[in-house]
Amino acid sequence: MSPIDSENCVAAGPQSALERKYLEEYLQSKGHRLEEIKELPKEEAKRLMTEACTYASYKLAELESRAKFRKKIHYT
Repeated sequence: MSPIDSENCVAAGPQSALERKYLEEYLQSKGHRLEEIKELPKEEAKRLMTEACTYASYKLAELESRAKFRKKIHYT
């Protein structure tokens, strides 16, 4: 598996589809698509995937925090 492969970032689990969506969202904002990352120079592809993985992790953490906050409000 190549270090720029999206599978290195997207873990299997209930949130994997959402994480992949966030990866694609980030890459699209930079003018790229997930499918074409492998065609870029290795360093650029790795940098983009690192940034995309960081973005996806942040967005998932934000979503989880909101869910916990709502649960806390509703059950307090």
